[in-house]
Amino acid sequence: MPDATAPTPPPTSKLKIFLRRLVSTVVLWSVVLTAMFSSNKLVADYFFLAVMAFLAATGLIEFYGMVEKRGLVCFKGWGIFGGVLLMAGTFLELTGLVGTQGSPARVNDFETSFIILFVLGLCLRQFFARSNTAGILAISTTLFGLMYVPWLLNFMQKIQFFTFPPPLEGAGKYYVLYFILVTKLSDTGAYVVGSLIGKHKMIPRISPAKTWEGFGGAILVSTLASLVFTHYLGGKMYGMKWMHAVILGVVLSVCAVVGDLIESLFKREAGVKDSGNLFPGIGGILDLLDSLLFNAPIMYLYLRHVLTHSIPY
Repeated sequence: MPDATAPTPPPTSKLKIFLRRLVSTVVLWSVVLTAMFSSNKLVADYFFLAVMAFLAATGLIEFYGMVEKRGLVCFKGWGIFGGVLLMAGTFLELTGLVGTQGSPARVNDFETSFIILFVLGLCLRQFFARSNTAGILAISTTLFGLMYVPWLLNFMQKIQFFTFPPPLEGAGKYYVLYFILVTKLSDTGAYVVGSLIGKHKMIPRISPAKTWEGFGGAILVSTLASLVFTHYLGGKMYGMKWMHAVILGVVLSVCAVVGDLIESLFKREAGVKDSGNLFPGIGGILDLLDSLLFNAPIMYLYLRHVLTHSIPY
C-alpha cells in the first residue's frame, strides 16, 4: 500500500522538457531526412511512403481516440484504412507507378475522387450499423479525421515529388527539409522565448502556456532560420530568394502557432494533456505534427503558384 505521507515528486523542469522534446525531434527527423536524401531512389521513395503511412495511421488512431474520449462516435477502422489508402494512392500517382507521372491537376482529381468515394463508403457503412443511430455525427467525425491528418499530410508528398525543370529535378526534398526546419524552429523559438520572458497569455482557455512573447519569438527564429537556409541552400531551391524567405518565414511561423492551438483545442475538449506518449517530451504523433499539418499545404501552394508559377505542367 503506498505511503500517503511520501513527498510528491517535484514537477519536471522546463529545461528537461525542452531537452526531451529537442532530442526526440532531432532523432526522428534525422532518420526521416537521411532516408529522403539517400542516393538509392527506391530507399528514398519507399521509406518516405512508409513514414507518411505510419504518421497518417498513428495520427488517426490518436485523433479518433480523442473523439471517443469526448464521448463521440466515429468509424475508427474505416477512417484509418482510408487514410493509409489515400497516402498510398497519392504516392502511386505522383511517382507515375499508376498511369503517367501525375501533374498537380491529375493528383488533385484523384484526391477529390477518393474523398467522394470515402464519403459514399461512410454512408454505406452507416446503413449496416446495428446500434449506432448517430449517423451524421459518425460520418462527420470520421471524415474530419481523414481531412485533418492524411489529407493535410499528403501535401508533404506533393512537395517531395514536385516536378522541377532541369537541372533541379528532385529538388522537392530540399523544400520538405526547408519547411520542416522552419516550422520546428518556430516551435522552438516560441517555447524558449515564452519560457524565458512570456507574461501575456494568448488564449489561456485553450493553451495556458502560450504567450504573445513566445509568438514573437516563433516569428523571429523562424524567419532567421528561413534566411539562413536560403543563403546556403537557395541554389538548390527553384525560385527561392531572400524576399520569399522572409515571407515564408513569417507565414509558416504564424500558421505553425495556429496549428498548435488547433490541436490544443482538440486535446482540451478530450480532456488529455498529450495526444499520445510515443515520443518522450513531445507526446504523440499529433503533438509532433500539429504545426506541420497546416504548413504543408501552405508550402505546397506557395511553391506551385509563386516560386514556380512559370513552369508548364
